Amino acid sequence: MNVKTLQEIPPWEWPDGTAEILLEVLQDQQSDAADRLVAAELAGDFVVVNEDLVAALLEILRSAHEAEDLRGNAAIALGPVLEQGFITEFDDPDDVPISEETFDTIRESLRALYADGSVPDAVRRRILEASVRAPDDWHADAVRAAYARSEHAWKLTGAFCMRFLRGFDAQILAALESGDPELEYEAVCAAGNWELGAAWPHVAALVTSENIDKALLLAAIEAVGCIRPHEAADILDELTNSDDEDIADAANEALAMAGVLNDLDDEDDEDDD
Repeated sequence: MNVKTLQEIPPWEWPDGTAEILLEVLQDQQSDAADRLVAAELAGDFVVVNEDLVAALLEILRSAHEAEDLRGNAAIALGPVLEQGFITEFDDPDDVPISEETFDTIRESLRALYADGSVPDAVRRRILEASVRAPDDWHADAVRAAYARSEHAWKLTGAFCMRFLRGFDAQILAALESGDPELEYEAVCAAGNWELGAAWPHVAALVTSENIDKALLLAAIEAVGCIRPHEAADILDELTNSDDEDIADAANEALAMAGVLNDLDDEDDEDDD
């Protein structure tokens, strides 16, 4: 089985030996470049990620001889396991597929590479986006500086990172009103994550908008359930019956997370009676 086939299969259906397949492709610099890009993207999935894959990803990320897009994918792949380690604090080692020592190595390596001016900006942006999933003291200044830069790509990176760090309410609200769809999307995600009450009018309006990008709508649906869970039903109830399965699922999930789905079911039962 090749890596492109794996990309078309849900991770929970990957066959035994998938980790070894990905590792072989990552370590073989003669492998097809597209295959190595896919392998780096898939290697961070919790179904397969392990010490060996993390070591291979770090080796790629550190190498100035590797392509920028491959190094960027390697950085992003390290994000999920960093976040898991940060959240669990290794209280139960079985909850994280790497050791705490490896976790610390990833964090230290990402910080050093981000501070290295010889690393291409495209790679440094991915490093920041991955590393911020385990917040550290240096991140606030780095994210603030990224968002303040004039380059659009850096602004997007800064806005993305704000969903993982507190203290950026003013920037999130500004991004919501920026008129830039990509910045707006990142700001909606951040506003929902931090339950930012001041963002409610904007986010609620997005959910009821007739002309809206689907990805932005899905993000707004999730955010509504986080920001004002007790008002979410008034806005999302109709969307639970959407002909678009993704939208209906997002609305139902948002209501479930808000803890109001059972209340709606009870009301429906009363109406049936």
